[in-house]
Amino acid sequence: MLYREVPKSGDRLSILGFGAMRLPTEDGSIDKEKATTLLHHAIDNGVNYIDSAWTYHKEQSESFLGDALKDGYREKVRIATKMPHWLVNSQQDMDKFLELQLKRLRTDYIDYYLIHSLTESGWKKVKENGVLEFLERAKLDGRIKNVGFSFHDNPEIFKEIVDSYDWDVCLIQYNYLDENHQAGTEGLEYAAEKGIGIIVMEPLRGGNLARNIPSDVEEIWDSSDVKRTPSEWSLRWIWNHPEVTVVLSGMNDISQVDENIRIASEAKPDSLTEGELETVRKVAKKYRGLMTIPCTGCNYCMPCPTGVDIPGCFDLYNSNQIFGGANDSGAKHKYLLYQMGILGERSSASLCVDCGKCKELCPQQIDIPLKMKDVEAQFEQPAVKIKASAMRTILPVFRHINVLKYR
Repeated sequence: MLYREVPKSGDRLSILGFGAMRLPTEDGSIDKEKATTLLHHAIDNGVNYIDSAWTYHKEQSESFLGDALKDGYREKVRIATKMPHWLVNSQQDMDKFLELQLKRLRTDYIDYYLIHSLTESGWKKVKENGVLEFLERAKLDGRIKNVGFSFHDNPEIFKEIVDSYDWDVCLIQYNYLDENHQAGTEGLEYAAEKGIGIIVMEPLRGGNLARNIPSDVEEIWDSSDVKRTPSEWSLRWIWNHPEVTVVLSGMNDISQVDENIRIASEAKPDSLTEGELETVRKVAKKYRGLMTIPCTGCNYCMPCPTGVDIPGCFDLYNSNQIFGGANDSGAKHKYLLYQMGILGERSSASLCVDCGKCKELCPQQIDIPLKMKDVEAQFEQPAVKIKASAMRTILPVFRHINVLKYR
């Protein structure tokens, strides 16, 4: 297993992190025996960074880890979990959730505590509620060792958050198709320059870069003199970036653990040749050619005067077109949560008023207002709009119930 150092803490973390969001299940619940075996096997072979969150596996992930990391395993790892910021309205709420997470994890401290899934509106809310003061206080009293945030918005908001506090780490979505999406390469390099450790999620875009490979893409992989699986190509491309500290993988099978550990024992930074990098660029170009809307994520069209997240809408639309169907890419779920305003301000395609300003600015000459109608038709059927409206109404009630429930 290879390790990289978090600049500010000096922690040597395994470049492969164990993501506890996609643990093996049985009858809708975590298969504790199988999941414990996988987790112990990973740790015994050098994995020392475990990532969880309040919401994972219907709020069971943290409790599972608390049980599974007994008998000396807790001391071998760094645990990361996350604050569900949409459920908190005050520092008092933050304290309550942290205390419960410590109890669930059966530990006196959390090694890496992240604010979960930040967008512009979410960041504004938690900042107004005193999250930075809370984090500082929790670090001083020893309940948290290192602090960070996970992110789902544009590079400008990412930089604003980075500059607001002395973060230890950040968690971003990154892979060879997301160089210009969300934080992207621009954000990765910006955070690294500030000495922030970079943790990467969605290295395979929910597994889609490793399965059901289009024949045109498969031909490119096969044409390389170096023979690797699509999964290995994807992981090695990310680990080739020296700025990346850890890549998370949601492993739910022993063969996946063994394969990822093998790759993580060989994938050094700056180790890919120019020819290998060119192969990945060709694959990325081919995937983009399969996209219905030729958006590059340049953001020249932003900000939209009515609040549409234009690049975000197009990215999810394209992802659903390529990776959807029987093996749902999760694009519809992400659109519901982020574009439809469940975990932030609404930024959906239906907000478009056809003003045409974006169309004038688009280097790709995309008829953006026209394509927004396609996005709306894809993601905003009447039933979905009703569901989103209900969820926006219910969320404050759910938040109140959660706070009362754990009082």
